[in-house]
Amino acid sequence: MKRWAILTVFLYALALILLTVPVVSLAFGGWGKQSSMSVHEVLGFFTVWPYWVWLGVLVAGQVLLLLLPIHITERRLPARRPLKVPVIVTAFFLGNLCFAAVTSLLAALFKENGIVREGGLTLIDSMNPFPAGPNNSGWHGFWAVVITISLFWLIWGLVFRHYARADDDAALLKRLTRWLLRGSILELIIAVPSHVIVRRRDDCCAPVGTFWGIATGISVMLLCFGPGVYFLFVKRMSQLQPKPKADAEASGT
Repeated sequence: MKRWAILTVFLYALALILLTVPVVSLAFGGWGKQSSMSVHEVLGFFTVWPYWVWLGVLVAGQVLLLLLPIHITERRLPARRPLKVPVIVTAFFLGNLCFAAVTSLLAALFKENGIVREGGLTLIDSMNPFPAGPNNSGWHGFWAVVITISLFWLIWGLVFRHYARADDDAALLKRLTRWLLRGSILELIIAVPSHVIVRRRDDCCAPVGTFWGIATGISVMLLCFGPGVYFLFVKRMSQLQPKPKADAEASGT
């Protein structure tokens, strides 16, 4: 079972890497009022460490989400701790989807002022209770982002805490993947039009915020298909394996 989980994770990581160039090229192509990115600039995404950090976070999330399907296919009764892991992971990615949607809306409605200003992020910057000093405006904005995502994470964690207690393992897994899929679709419905709006204007930093929304939505959407792909692998392998002798005699073969 674990081999098929590893294969599922590998396919997910490969899909994200292969989609990077076409998605970036389409998002920053030669349309709107802004100039398009060159091929060299697009490939430059693979040379920056934040790209690989985010890819690592997504892959780790896929691994943690597959812990519950492995327990289900191995017919082991999960303890409370394994059931909490997919809840925490799902809440984390839903929190990121909420933050990406808010960022996209701010960029579309308030142009540059919705994304950056001197001293940090507008509106979101107010989530940081610590005052920004003259030399820490960048870090002030960073911690504002962390605090905002953590707040969304906590809210979704409390929402799914009830379901973790009430649902069985299979029902909980279906509920989590369904919410991730719906959340990513809704977030893309907000991020894609927002990106079109800011690209058609002469905005500088706003398209970065809306593109982050698109990238997050696509990444999480693919993430929620992981358990389904894993179950397909397991079902196919169970069909290919020979039946036990007792089962074969009972079926008359």
